Amino acid sequence: MRVAVYGGKGALGSTLVHHFKSKNWWVCSIDLGENIEADANVIVKGDTLQQQADQVKGDFAKVCGEEKVDALFCVAGGWAGGNASNEDFVKNTDLMMKQSIWTSVISANVAAFHLKEGGLLTLTGAVPCLKGTSFMMGYGLAKAAVHQLTKSLAADNNGLPENTSVQCILPVTLDTPMNRKFMADADFTKWTPLSYVADMFTKWTEDATSRHPNGSLVKIITENSETKEEIVPE
Repeated sequence: MRVAVYGGKGALGSTLVHHFKSKNWWVCSIDLGENIEADANVIVKGDTLQQQADQVKGDFAKVCGEEKVDALFCVAGGWAGGNASNEDFVKNTDLMMKQSIWTSVISANVAAFHLKEGGLLTLTGAVPCLKGTSFMMGYGLAKAAVHQLTKSLAADNNGLPENTSVQCILPVTLDTPMNRKFMADADFTKWTPLSYVADMFTKWTEDATSRHPNGSLVKIITENSETKEEIVPE
């Protein structure tokens, strides 16, 4: 298998790269920094969305050559809070758009030209952003946009290779070192292990019949250390 991980240097992305490499897959990491475990790296540069997209597409074409990938996983992102009166509201919203919307848009654009027919594209949303998020408006706005993009990419005339499957995962809280650092008193039995996501993505890549319907928003729910997938109703 040949796959790409957008956000391959982050907590979830690094886990994915390591997991896929353990299966002897070819892996390309796309991020602001290099992941030394990956077979190839595309380092994101540029100040505007267009600049970043042009650079990522160009460098990705160089490292992939004529060979297309079986899957592209966009797990880039971040979190920032604040409501409309917060002094950092606009700054945080700008950051959330860059980390979630820009990366998702570029991933879709790369997939349009470098994904195999019948391939897999995953984006990353968030369960809380299915409704209003007054305490983290910028984050909610960005993730809601990713949810909408997922639906558009699954609609007719989407520009993706034939029979592409687009899935958007909606975690509640992922069990990352950073989350444990800042939420040390939380109930970790409700946090989703990164290994669960890695195993789920592996299954979806290897077995197309295991994927949810095209355009699904897939909640990743963990209770009492048991994790399940739940599709958001239309």
